[in-house]
Amino acid sequence: MIDGTVLLAFFSTSALLALSPGPDNLFVMAQSAQNGRMAGLFVTLGLATGLIGHTVAVAFGLAAIVHSSALAFVILKGLGAAYLLYLAWLALRAGASSGGQEQLTALSRGSLYRRGIVMNLTNPKVSFFFMAFLPQFADPHRGSMMVQFFLLGAVFIMATLLVFGVISLLSGGFGDKFRNSALARKAVNRIAAAVFVGLAIKLSISKR
Repeated sequence: MIDGTVLLAFFSTSALLALSPGPDNLFVMAQSAQNGRMAGLFVTLGLATGLIGHTVAVAFGLAAIVHSSALAFVILKGLGAAYLLYLAWLALRAGASSGGQEQLTALSRGSLYRRGIVMNLTNPKVSFFFMAFLPQFADPHRGSMMVQFFLLGAVFIMATLLVFGVISLLSGGFGDKFRNSALARKAVNRIAAAVFVGLAIKLSISKR
């Protein structure tokens, strides 16, 4: 089994990585500012669920298939970019519609949760990152590598939930100050749409 000090170092590194600007935390920030704290938290849960998929892919070697197949990589990142553009369109269409709890109810928590899952699973760079990152903290002399990968994946998810949860609360609180104004809501929605478009462009031009 993995040594406790190694797990602590892995958790600390994972938390720092979650804090660094990237597609997932920017996505959480945009959703929280646009739709409220609870929206960000449910998106965060979706992203964490997506990380379970990437952990399984790495543990069973599925990520290596995507890594070795140019077509699979292009298809996956194309789906991810298209989904982000779809969310940008929804944000623009929302315009100055009601925010806060009404907006959250309209979207439904299940819808927000699914957004997080799709956002995470359609980003092949996450699997590549896991392939490079997890083995650095696993030791074949300490038991099953598969078990160690699942344990490391679980610790990474815990760090992500903690960091993204804080981002959701802070961004949602910031957005709460503006959602009572129709003009401010419209501006927040447009900013969120711009973030989604930027993430879609970044994903579409990414290379293996």
